[in-house]
Amino acid sequence: MSFRLRVLGLLMLIALTATAATAWLTLRQANRQVQEAVTAGQEDISAITGKLRGYGFAHGTWDGVGPTVRALSRDTGERIQVVTETGVPLAASDPLAGRAPRLPGSQPPVLVDPRPVLRFDQDLVPRGNAKLTLVAMERYRSAAADAACLTRAGATVTVRTDQVGIPVVTTGSRPATCRVSSPDDDPRWAQDGTAALACEDVRPLAPCLQRVFNERTASVAPPRLEVSLGYQNESPPTIAAAPTVAVAVGVALATILGALLLSRAVLRPVRAITLAADGLGEGDLERRVPVTGGDEIAQLGRAFNRMADSIQAGEDRQRRLTGDIAHELRTPLANLRGYLEALRDGVVEPAPELLDSLHEEALLQQRIVDDLQVLALAEAGALTYRRSEVDLRDLLEAARTAHRAHAGTAGVTLEVDAPHPVYVTADADRLRQVIGNLVGNALRATPPGGRVTLALDPYGELAVIEVRDTGKGIPADDLPHVFDRFWRADAARGRVTGGSGLGLSIARQIVTDHQGTIDVASTVGVGTTFTIVLGARSGSAG
Repeated sequence: MSFRLRVLGLLMLIALTATAATAWLTLRQANRQVQEAVTAGQEDISAITGKLRGYGFAHGTWDGVGPTVRALSRDTGERIQVVTETGVPLAASDPLAGRAPRLPGSQPPVLVDPRPVLRFDQDLVPRGNAKLTLVAMERYRSAAADAACLTRAGATVTVRTDQVGIPVVTTGSRPATCRVSSPDDDPRWAQDGTAALACEDVRPLAPCLQRVFNERTASVAPPRLEVSLGYQNESPPTIAAAPTVAVAVGVALATILGALLLSRAVLRPVRAITLAADGLGEGDLERRVPVTGGDEIAQLGRAFNRMADSIQAGEDRQRRLTGDIAHELRTPLANLRGYLEALRDGVVEPAPELLDSLHEEALLQQRIVDDLQVLALAEAGALTYRRSEVDLRDLLEAARTAHRAHAGTAGVTLEVDAPHPVYVTADADRLRQVIGNLVGNALRATPPGGRVTLALDPYGELAVIEVRDTGKGIPADDLPHVFDRFWRADAARGRVTGGSGLGLSIARQIVTDHQGTIDVASTVGVGTTFTIVLGARSGSAG
């Protein structure tokens, strides 16, 4: 699978997961709100029916129920329509609030029965409860008629309930047209009592007595109400899924677009690096990657270019090394071959001086080969080191002793500036090889009357060795190539300047293998200084 598809799939998975989680939380919250709204609606219905039942219970009529309906609609926010059980309209909240009336909704109406629910004494015998029902019926007839009269007269009606549950009118001022009646005024007392007594053998007794009470008081009690809430075609509380789906689709589209842009921005430089790597593998060492910006992809491009530069530089060094080796060996081998052929043909006499010269030339070629082997082993990390505690001051004194005769012949002063011994853990022979190479180069570069100084200074936990000369110096353009193989300060590559041209390369590798550094500083006409820094043994200076 391509990188672009993987990025797209990952971003889509993240987007879908985030969208699904958001949608789930949104729907869960919406469901909770709908449930709360339904619960609140049920509480509103209970409050409306309770208030209307209380009105019918207290007033004995539905006259004047309009203000109560308007107040309930205002408090609950519901549209209320009240009709009797037979379909006679009593009040509607829309006209009362000055709005156009609407048809009732499709929800079934709620029945409101204002008649009292009798409270029977469980300790009485059935006949006693029947008698209690007779009394309750007459009391309710009287109370209902009284409350209805007071309501129609515009009086304020207040009631309380007795121990059976019958309303008792307790209004303060009573109009003259409304008198209190008693059960004795009704000639149907005995008949109703007989009817009630017919329930004494029915089980259970209380529902039967309540039914008889309701039937016998239906003529004076307010009729049952049918309360309709809402209006026709009203939208029920639902969860709108369309916005959530729209948001999910929008997030998915934005994610796809972002993934395409991201993959394009990422893949363009990656594709360029891939093409450059292919070209590099096919031998096109000039191929590079165009780099802009400072992000990780740009850093990858720069790293690739540095790698390509390193490969090209290594290839160039390899070609130069091959050419340098051929150049170093071609001329002396040709000379040896010519002299040997002349000796074989009797053209040249085998004089001792000629034989010594040929032998010296052979030794020089052997030295070149040996140095190449040492350098190859050192660069491969296979050069053997015999490490021990070495006093660098003694090492510099030994180097001065070894080169004293050469310095005297060249008319150059060779001195050591090492006031204190400094100890390091190193291979003494390899370090002596490094110092000898630097001293030999310095003596060759210094004219008669000049000076070569071997200095040693402890610097904290470091040992600093300097080989300074007052020779002709090295041009600044040549300093970066000083440690290259077969490099010589003489631009003519003459052999008079001596050496195989590998000494400094070997010296740098040996110092590096000792976890040290070697640097060069030079000024033309003033002199050159080679500086070696090694890790000194703690407390070695004294």
